[in-house]
Amino acid sequence: MKDSEHPFFRPLWRRVAVVAVCLIWSVIEFATGTPFWGVIALGFAGYGAWQFFYLYKPADETKPPADPKE
Repeated sequence: MKDSEHPFFRPLWRRVAVVAVCLIWSVIEFATGTPFWGVIALGFAGYGAWQFFYLYKPADETKPPADPKE
């Protein structure tokens, strides 16, 4: 999640899916009695939410791409 501006993360559903998987992973870890890993997965989910929803700035889709000849 170092490069949250990567084109892979442009669709909202992918950003939501990454955070949801981390949350589900955290719940599974807590349910199986491993709170250490549950806290780590919860930290991943929190960091993902911070990067993908709070700090995320989508690319300007209206700007034309640069001309490669120039």
